[in-house]
Amino acid sequence: MNVKLFIILLILPFHLDAQGFAGLGQTPEGFAQPAPDPIFSFPQDHGAHSDYRIEWWYLTANLTGEDGLEYGLQWTLFRTSLAPEDKEGWASSQLWMGHAAVTTPDAHYVTERLARGGVGQAGVRADPFEAWIDDWAFTGPFDRATLRATGPAFGYDMTMQANGPLVFHGDAGYSRKSANDQASYYYSQPYFQITGTLHLPDNDVRVVGDAWLDREWSSQPLASDQTGWDWFSLSLKGGAKLMGFQLRGDDTYTSATWIEADGTTTPFPNGAFSALPLGVTDIEGRKVPTLWQVQLPDKGIDVTVEAVNPNAWMETSVPYWEGPVRVNGSHQGRGYLEMTGYDGVTSQ
Repeated sequence: MNVKLFIILLILPFHLDAQGFAGLGQTPEGFAQPAPDPIFSFPQDHGAHSDYRIEWWYLTANLTGEDGLEYGLQWTLFRTSLAPEDKEGWASSQLWMGHAAVTTPDAHYVTERLARGGVGQAGVRADPFEAWIDDWAFTGPFDRATLRATGPAFGYDMTMQANGPLVFHGDAGYSRKSANDQASYYYSQPYFQITGTLHLPDNDVRVVGDAWLDREWSSQPLASDQTGWDWFSLSLKGGAKLMGFQLRGDDTYTSATWIEADGTTTPFPNGAFSALPLGVTDIEGRKVPTLWQVQLPDKGIDVTVEAVNPNAWMETSVPYWEGPVRVNGSHQGRGYLEMTGYDGVTSQ
């Protein structure tokens, strides 16, 4: 097969529509659908769920270097399926995409890997836990893991230790995404302590910090009118944490989880959480919000969330913004922000 044609066929499913990866708002005929009152089983649910159309293992980290600078790190493995029935070898319906990034106050390094399933190039094993694509690996046990990625200009080697419980979002892990009951299964491990080495163009930097892993799978997590999302994971001084997102469409839909320092959670329904853009950054013609006011009045949260590096644009097959943020106002802290649907040249 012509190499260019092969690459086009490999990447094509990631460009199904304006909603990006896997056409997240398309009707998923034949695929399994999340349902209320889920029953999770571990370690099995740390692994892949091939009967669902879309899934990810999504890790971000806020780091401090031995040089005193702030850094951000991302390691993500996405899985999507072209058909409800899987097959073996090159006939497998599973496609894999990996993203790795390191953000500094004045630079953003990003790289991407693409793979077909069924041939060992990428995959996830539940027990013992391992997620990989090529030579990138997130290797367990799940709560005591190593993390590795390499790119043309950067790489990292990290170790992680979880010191808190898994957190289940929405209704015990059933996370609604619209008033029409689009939903996903969604849990996190927001308590990783992480340490290791960033390999940057000018030097290696030893770093320590906190990491947050999101696990999510679904077959249609967006409604057809939703064009993207703004997702916040915030770790606050005193030990509390906040996950909140808004999905932009004809009507904005929000959800949030408040996490106490001891791991106790409180879910918040549509409308309780709000995120208002206060300032934008022009990134090659894209108007991307990089300064926000985030509020959760029931918990006294009224903060500004500001990008450490406003230019943390992910120029990947499905472009989006992802980077570390600082939190100030009613609470102080740091965290991560992901924004999708801003890949056009006009403000969304």
